[in-house]
Amino acid sequence: MAYFKKGAQLERMSQGVVSQLESELSIEEKDDLTPEEIAGLSAEAFIPREFDAKEAEAVGYSNYSYWRCTFQAFWKNKMARFLLIALCALLIFTVIQPYLPNQKDPNEIFNTYDKYGKATPMKNKAPSAEYWFGTDNVGHDLWARIWAGTRTSLLLAFIVASVNCVVGITIGILWGYVRKLDALLTEVYNIMDNIPRTIILILMSYILRAGMGTMIISMCIVGWLGMARFIRNQVVMIRDRDYNLASRCLGTPTGKIMIRNLLPYLVSVIMLQTALAIPMVLSDEVFLTYCGLGMPKNKPSLGGLVEDGRKVMMSPTQRYQLVIPALVVTFITVSFYLIGNAFADASDPRNHV
Repeated sequence: MAYFKKGAQLERMSQGVVSQLESELSIEEKDDLTPEEIAGLSAEAFIPREFDAKEAEAVGYSNYSYWRCTFQAFWKNKMARFLLIALCALLIFTVIQPYLPNQKDPNEIFNTYDKYGKATPMKNKAPSAEYWFGTDNVGHDLWARIWAGTRTSLLLAFIVASVNCVVGITIGILWGYVRKLDALLTEVYNIMDNIPRTIILILMSYILRAGMGTMIISMCIVGWLGMARFIRNQVVMIRDRDYNLASRCLGTPTGKIMIRNLLPYLVSVIMLQTALAIPMVLSDEVFLTYCGLGMPKNKPSLGGLVEDGRKVMMSPTQRYQLVIPALVVTFITVSFYLIGNAFADASDPRNHV
């Protein structure tokens, strides 16, 4: 009995819907225009247009630009924008500082003279109007040495990071895409990665004479390993996707597939790894200088200044010799790290609107 009642209810509900549809469909739509409406039409609407091939193919056109959207997304990050402006200002000032007026030689020892003409080095002078960052334990102007050291360390960092990125990206793409090289490069990576990085840096610095060239060689020997391994893992994940398989079936050269299909997909991770490589180089330079294998004394560097400040850090009146260069190193390291992360997020197409 319950089933009959349920069926009757559904029949009544359907009759209401049917009547509503019939009423809507029965509305007469006006097919023709009145003479007054025809007279109000513009004659230009009936002029035939010539065929335009470009307009005919412009279906679903979008003015999307990957790099424009990337920079727009990056610029919306206020912290990254502030750090980028501050870092650019620091780099510009570091370059032009020697050419500004009243700048001192970073290797000049400043002395004071008594009434008998005897010279006494101005050691460990606290910051003042004449020496803005004070003097070190030899008598050098710390202001001039910090900016000279920043130029040296940043030049070293950019050279090493560029070499590591180029070598690491090239080997990483070959390692991940060319299957014949996978076993060989994996063994090379395992052998070099099992040797502690610290030992390689110290050994190369001992074999060669101390200097910038020695530090570049020692850091580049093992610096590309991390980048190559990271790029290889990313390439392995995308090498067998449909568009890569289609390119291979169509006979596209391997090099063109790597450059056109794989490399653009890795822009975000490459930018992140490059931004992280510069702080890593600065850390290695500070470490080698701490081990006594850094730049010579006549070549100021941030690592050398931090090491010189470490020796006098227990003296409250001389602690500025460590604090000031350490702050410069910290600012550069943190800025590159945060800017790299922000740019990596902005370069992800999923974050583009």
